[in-house]
Amino acid sequence: MTCIIVEDEPLARKLMEAHVRNTPNLELVKSFGNPLLALEFLRENNVDILFSDIQMKEITGIALLKLLQKKPLIILTTAYSEYALEGYELDVLDYLLKPITFERFLKAVEKASARLSETNSVLIKSNNILDNKITNDFIFLKDGTKLIKVKLSDIRYIQGLKDYVKVVAEDRQIVSLQTMKSLEETLPKTQFIRIHNSTIVAFAAIEEIERERIKIGKEYFSISDSYKKDFKEFVEGKRI
Repeated sequence: MTCIIVEDEPLARKLMEAHVRNTPNLELVKSFGNPLLALEFLRENNVDILFSDIQMKEITGIALLKLLQKKPLIILTTAYSEYALEGYELDVLDYLLKPITFERFLKAVEKASARLSETNSVLIKSNNILDNKITNDFIFLKDGTKLIKVKLSDIRYIQGLKDYVKVVAEDRQIVSLQTMKSLEETLPKTQFIRIHNSTIVAFAAIEEIERERIKIGKEYFSISDSYKKDFKEFVEGKRI
């Protein structure tokens, strides 16, 4: 599981970093002393868990949560127990009272692991249903801790971003933690075609095909050599 730490007290931040290092199934992506920098980072990046202090100089941890559009699993830390109620009302996974012992830290991490496993299980089941029933016209995509239902007819193209995929639909974009290969195997082969290691397009969304590239809206996508033959057969209706 990936995580970030938001804590403006250096000693408390170092303690949390040490707890993360000592937890085998946890990877620290970044550690922030300024919550505004963490907010900027989370707007462009996904992590599984956010450890955040509540009382900070720039903005409170509660204010940070309210500003986040995509929320990872939230574990709040503070020296003041009276903030616990408001934190739970914001769907906070757990609440750690300082000074945080490693044993209590591990309990919070186990809770996060169980929640993520549950979410992934639902995602797998949803994708299996779609894979087994080609008549379905939708797919569920994991977005942070949520599963988003997306109509296949709304999807225009999909791009790979390392361990993530960006699905561009008619009215939104969703960044989901999964591989291009797993998503390609799930999508109906009569409606979607892979044209590059990092690109899958919806055939219905293609507006122009010119030599070795296609146009979808204002975007142009190259057809790599590895996929030219499959794409040609797809267009000619030879692909089953």
